[in-house]
Amino acid sequence: MDHLTQAADNHLQRLGELIDLNTLTSEQTAQLRQAFGLSDFIASSIYKQPELLEECFSGGLFEQDSRCGSIATELSERLAACQDETKLHTLLRQFRRKHMLVIAWRELLGKSDLSESLEHTSCLADELISQSSLWLYNKQCSELGEPRSEDDVVQPFYILAMGKLGGKELNFSSDIDLIFTFPENGETHGGRRELSNQQFFIRLGQRVIAALNQATVDGFVFRVDMRLRPFGESGPLVMSFAAFEDYYQTQGRDWERYAMVKARVLGPQTPYKDELETMLRPFVFRRYIDFSAIQSLRQMKAMISAEVRRKGLKDNIKLGAGGIREIEFVAQAFQLIRGGREPLLQQKGLRQTLRALITLDVMPETRVNTLLESYDFLRRTENVLQQIDDKQTQTLPDNDLDKQRLITALGYEDWGVFYQYLSQVMLQVNQEFDWVVGENDQEDSDLDSDITELWLHDLEEDEAVTVLEKFALNSEDAGKFFRVITDFKKETQRRAVGPRGRENLKKLMPLLTCKALAKDAPVALIERLVELLTSVMTRTAYLELLNENHGALKQLVRLCDASPRIAAQLARHPILLDELLDPQHLYNPTPFLEYKSDLRQYMLRIPEEDMEQQMEGLRQYKQIQRLRISAADIAGALPLMKVSDHLTYLGEAIMEYVVNIAWQQMIEKYGEPSNLQGTDRRGFAVIGYGKLGGIELGYGSDLDVVFLHDTEVSGYTNGKKEIDNKQFYLRLGQRILHLFSTRTSSGILYEVDMRLRPQGDSGLLVSSMAAFEQYLKQDAWTWEHQALVRARCVYGDAEIAQAFTDTRLAILGQTRDVASLAKDVVDMRNKMRAHLLRADETQFDLKQSPGGMVDIEFIAQFLVLANTQRLPELAHWSDNIRIFETCVEQGLLTPAQGELLSESYCHIRDAAHRLTLNQQTRIVSAERYRDDRAEVMALWDSLVACHYPIASE
Repeated sequence: MDHLTQAADNHLQRLGELIDLNTLTSEQTAQLRQAFGLSDFIASSIYKQPELLEECFSGGLFEQDSRCGSIATELSERLAACQDETKLHTLLRQFRRKHMLVIAWRELLGKSDLSESLEHTSCLADELISQSSLWLYNKQCSELGEPRSEDDVVQPFYILAMGKLGGKELNFSSDIDLIFTFPENGETHGGRRELSNQQFFIRLGQRVIAALNQATVDGFVFRVDMRLRPFGESGPLVMSFAAFEDYYQTQGRDWERYAMVKARVLGPQTPYKDELETMLRPFVFRRYIDFSAIQSLRQMKAMISAEVRRKGLKDNIKLGAGGIREIEFVAQAFQLIRGGREPLLQQKGLRQTLRALITLDVMPETRVNTLLESYDFLRRTENVLQQIDDKQTQTLPDNDLDKQRLITALGYEDWGVFYQYLSQVMLQVNQEFDWVVGENDQEDSDLDSDITELWLHDLEEDEAVTVLEKFALNSEDAGKFFRVITDFKKETQRRAVGPRGRENLKKLMPLLTCKALAKDAPVALIERLVELLTSVMTRTAYLELLNENHGALKQLVRLCDASPRIAAQLARHPILLDELLDPQHLYNPTPFLEYKSDLRQYMLRIPEEDMEQQMEGLRQYKQIQRLRISAADIAGALPLMKVSDHLTYLGEAIMEYVVNIAWQQMIEKYGEPSNLQGTDRRGFAVIGYGKLGGIELGYGSDLDVVFLHDTEVSGYTNGKKEIDNKQFYLRLGQRILHLFSTRTSSGILYEVDMRLRPQGDSGLLVSSMAAFEQYLKQDAWTWEHQALVRARCVYGDAEIAQAFTDTRLAILGQTRDVASLAKDVVDMRNKMRAHLLRADETQFDLKQSPGGMVDIEFIAQFLVLANTQRLPELAHWSDNIRIFETCVEQGLLTPAQGELLSESYCHIRDAAHRLTLNQQTRIVSAERYRDDRAEVMALWDSLVACHYPIASE
């Protein structure tokens, strides 16, 4: 018995327990057997609603090839009779199940072609979205009043259908990308109280999402993704037209242009609808021929290829080379380049766009036809894959039953024949993609023939040394260089590299060897490069990346030569090699204020519910950004202060994203704390101390933080699992630490140090604002007040951030006895030096030695604590450089003293950065900075220790 027959028999036996199968005709039974063999989704749908079988057979739905009109009419009639929102959810889900059953039945049994399936799936989605949102709009108007503009015009609700839904080419088990908007601001009329239009439409949007996305006993209608809206997850759920236009004119990104190509407006046909479509057009379609779109598409494709490599995706007909995404990129490349001048290219559907390329003579007809035929085949394959069990997959099955289902539905008798044809189709698509979007700028390498021999043949050491000495190596270094190459060759023979891998190494190693020999320290460099290649040699995709992208290879050699730390990072995390493809981004880190939005964009590709991938994605994002920062640092494009700024803003962006994830997980489980209900607050803050607070993060810095919550949090959460509000915040803090510290394949996110919280390690993980203030006033040590100098709120809503700022200023502004303060500061400095100094008399510990970083930091802290009561400006900044600048302005330091302290601090920090990049300790020769150190120590005596005479005895 073959797999399909067995699957069909199992399903028929189970259905026979629910209904009388003898009522079916022989033809109907044969169709049912065939459908059950091919699709578990069809079987499960009929189990859940057995009446669907009779309804579809008797109504002729399985034979009807044009159903869009009847779908709209039937849904409208059913909604007209529905008065309850809970019943609406049931109605929508069962309606969707019925018509998706018909679509799958007809396609799998060969009764429909791809065009019909895409048309009916998109039509069904359009009606479910449009009619349910209109039903909810009318219901909400009856409850809250009607939204009107300031000119008293009723305001409709519009939905932008994005992606394949926008192009009316929705695949069978797709999620739907939506954006909500409304025309004008104003207020509701006729309700018990007035609401702003935005509040009205946000509530409506939430109800629409719940109606479509919420899982019930009947499943869901569609998975709804709202992350394409302006500002992503952090943006408002619904925006007015004016806010929409402002965002896309001032902040719209290339990827948003790409997404907007397919945007289609769903909603009532009014002048507002035309206005919205007209407003978006200039953002998407430029008036001039825009060849910059090609590079943007290359970068997006590179990101997708990197994702395929990261996840190890195999046989993915959407994202793999030659997959559906590459055909989409070809069509949209021409739309973005020429659409502003050619209205024929401003279409939503991919197939119409490709045909327009023939009409406009932009692309040869034979190439277009190849893409059209390939697209139909790949989309048909995708649909069948998803119709098997209504799962959102584009990956070929790995089990015999689903393989047989796929080839049977597609008309193949043998998996090998199908797979060979699929491979041929994807190869053709990839070639067409490269013709339009690919890069052909490979430079010819001028390799020394002797170096090629060094890798290809087993030379004796003396022969190899003679070759290498031509490159200005002495005999000792030449011998070391040769042994590194020889050991690596032996390692490649032990590993399962495979024929393609060996061919790539054969091309790559002579090239790398020549580049290494051209550098000042070739032995150290080749050791780093070989370590990297050892880690990736079994992953052919990375070897091909370096072989096919000489620019990437050049950047790799440059970075590994400059920094062993970067070399080690690339060896541990080869996915970072993808960053070498684009030097423009590599040496130009993300602007400070864009880290948060850039991170949100990067994380859009990861399903929200996949927490393991979310954590991995955060770690990869941090590594990518740190690589860009260090590359720019090495290239001299970033001064020290900017390096620290970038690292700090990156840390803050990641902190915000982690808190948002943790918050979402907490409220899903426990609901919102009662003190927040009816507000958009969270009543939670993260206070950054130390280098994070002082905007001075380095490459290896951890995050010193304290968690605070509102003072008044009595009560309980409102979720299914109710807990005390304080317990909620405690668990929130624990969850945040878990997200930071869990070790994934990319390591931990950051080391987080909580020891500066009240009572240190024995204190509560999250303190109330009142308890925090009381502790600082009554129980804190002087060193804790010193730490507060370098503290600031790095996450928190406005109210709690202000409360922290007020507390900080009050504590720093306390009246202090200068002698007692000096005693505490000097004693603490001596204690730290006794425990933490690593240098002997011949060495200088950049951080702990006299005249080093900590001395300078303590001078700043002493000046702030001793003088803020009469000079409150001193407490404004948390970073040392601006504290010294303020001290000069207020007359506490002379300009020469301020300059000395600032420059010494920057020089030492810069040296620490360089040592970190070179994987060296912070210990240097005592001769280094000798004069600066002596002057810093003199200032320590004259500014701090002089107030505490015992210290100088």
